[in-house]
Amino acid sequence: YGEYAKDSTSPMFTTVSKSNVQPIVQSFDVKAYGKDSATSVIDITDFISGDNDVLHFSSSMKSSLRLSAIQADKSYVVSVKSFPINIEIKAIKTYGRGPAMPTLGGGGMMGGGAPGGNMTMELNSSMVILPKSPMQARYFDPRVGFFAVGYTDFDANPQGVKNITLVKRWRLEPKPEDLEKYKKGELVEPLKPIVFYIDPSTPEKWIPYLIQGVNDWQIAFEKAGFKNAIVAKRAPTKQEDSTWSLDDARNSAIVYKPSDIPNASGPSISDPRSGEIMESHINWYHNVMQLLRNWYMIQCGPTDPRARQMQFPDTLMGELIRFVSSHEVGHTLGLRHNYGSSSTVPVENLRNKAWVEANGHTPSIMDYARFNYVAQPEDKINTSGLFPRIGDYDKWAIEWGYRLFPEFKSPDAEQSKLNSWVIEKLKNNRLWFGTETNPDDPRSQSEQVGDDAMKGSYYGILNLKRIVPNLHEWTRESNEDFEGLRTIYQEVISQFSRYNGHVAKYVAGIMETPKTQEQTGPVYELVSKAKQKEALEFLQKQLFNTPTWLIDQSIFEKTGQSPLTIIGSVQDNILGRIMSNRTLTKLVDAEASAGSKAYGILEYMNDLKAGVWSELNTKKPIDVYRRNIQKTYVNNLISILNPPPANPAGGFGGFGGSSQPQVSAEKSDVKTVVRAHLQRIRSEATASASVYTDTMSKIHLQDIADRINKALDPK
Repeated sequence: YGEYAKDSTSPMFTTVSKSNVQPIVQSFDVKAYGKDSATSVIDITDFISGDNDVLHFSSSMKSSLRLSAIQADKSYVVSVKSFPINIEIKAIKTYGRGPAMPTLGGGGMMGGGAPGGNMTMELNSSMVILPKSPMQARYFDPRVGFFAVGYTDFDANPQGVKNITLVKRWRLEPKPEDLEKYKKGELVEPLKPIVFYIDPSTPEKWIPYLIQGVNDWQIAFEKAGFKNAIVAKRAPTKQEDSTWSLDDARNSAIVYKPSDIPNASGPSISDPRSGEIMESHINWYHNVMQLLRNWYMIQCGPTDPRARQMQFPDTLMGELIRFVSSHEVGHTLGLRHNYGSSSTVPVENLRNKAWVEANGHTPSIMDYARFNYVAQPEDKINTSGLFPRIGDYDKWAIEWGYRLFPEFKSPDAEQSKLNSWVIEKLKNNRLWFGTETNPDDPRSQSEQVGDDAMKGSYYGILNLKRIVPNLHEWTRESNEDFEGLRTIYQEVISQFSRYNGHVAKYVAGIMETPKTQEQTGPVYELVSKAKQKEALEFLQKQLFNTPTWLIDQSIFEKTGQSPLTIIGSVQDNILGRIMSNRTLTKLVDAEASAGSKAYGILEYMNDLKAGVWSELNTKKPIDVYRRNIQKTYVNNLISILNPPPANPAGGFGGFGGSSQPQVSAEKSDVKTVVRAHLQRIRSEATASASVYTDTMSKIHLQDIADRINKALDPK
């Protein structure tokens, strides 16, 4: 289905068909024929008992799991079941397993640390007949965040080819007798609603919350004209339905998995011809509750007393489960992450109790906005202003994806109407979609809330400062060691790093707003010079000036952690990001296109140096934290001037590479500026070293000068 020509009467259709012969995986002898000779019997026992890419593991999956040859004497078919549109094959498979491979850094093992030997697992494979008549497709629009399927169309462009993308969505249609009501705008029930069954192995106390997380989407489908369009149900018992199976591909389900993976996921299977979602099995890992506890304690512990303990009340954990289940269900409905949604909300509104409790802290539950970390204890905001919910964007996205226009008989026919509709709707900024794949737009960020990361991160850090002195009390558990203290303190560090990362994305930032030619205004726009300078000032104050509030000796005494390592890791990460060749190249590009309106590389480097190297002017003693960040600063520049040799092997399995093209510093002003900057630091460090009486400061600056000498004049 990767290449297509829709006109079956044209020579192009024949040519495309001949160029796309499907691979033959297996051939079978016919064992018997039906009475009318229209049917035949084949023996697939060896096929399903053996090993192949169709029913079991792809070669890439085998590689990631370190699987080798199948052990036939330890493998067998458990069952084969036939249903109206599908066949389910359950088998026990045993494979040889190779030893774990060392990572490039030498610090861990790829594919898990389990030893070699054999691996045995139970696998279920489904063979499903696609619908006889494909659902009418809807063309993908980058302004509304849907997953998509695609193909190359040889008919759409008479002088070339065109890549066609279709959104993934369920086939929701009115019952024939309700079609006229639907056309008049009345809410109707769909012919076939979306049903999610709850895995029978799910702990009873969480089932009502998972069900509610699914049913919460009903209000969104009402915008598309359907009532009761989606519902969650308990799986039937054997007494109620002896044929029901969790593995039946006709049944969508939330599958509860006894796994230590702290996550959940919402995949789906779709018809490649139309994008119709056929079914979904949501993966609900037991240990997602640990992730939820960590998130909520760190982001809302100062505002919600229930979060100040390692074991949350069931009512609180249940509401957290409800929110995550809604998010994962959103994925199964076709919705992508909307990382830009929360950036449409003014930070001030996130502290306005009446406003945020009425509207929520983000217009989309598909955002990675998590919780309202901006809210301060004195704001007295309750959970309706702290938790995400099905918001304005979610309702709009479902309306756009699922509203039917019976008057249009093809995706081409409805395209003009849909475009006009989107243009009109996007006058409401809360309906904006920001992709999760843009590395340059500071509006589209994971884990961020509010329209200004500097303001939002400031409030978030205020809350972290409230948490650290209370960590001993919040993590206390009878008869337990201090692993909980270590875990939650590390979560504080990670959150602090995240806040600074949100701000760092403003530096050399480029905003992207997809548009059609019927819309005015730029698609790509530089973040203003003033905002970039504000971001750098924030980083200087909150991060590069040592965040001493994180240094708590009473925590280190119990956990064995190193303050130098902890603070250095955050500083190194952010400094490496804003001093990377990619960032500096974007600054050069911006100045070339926008002139004095851009934040030029020379001005930027001078501003950065003024903060990180302030002691060169003040002559204050340079403490160990500042010495470390200054060494990192110089090492970053040296790595641009004299980059390490590339790994010719490219790593194991493609890991470690960048999806972003890297512009060589040799071909731009970057290397020129870096060289001049190093020369300046060397000169000032040498002069200052002669003035300092503090021994460590003196020898540190001498070392800096020596490092730069070796980089500028390698022997």
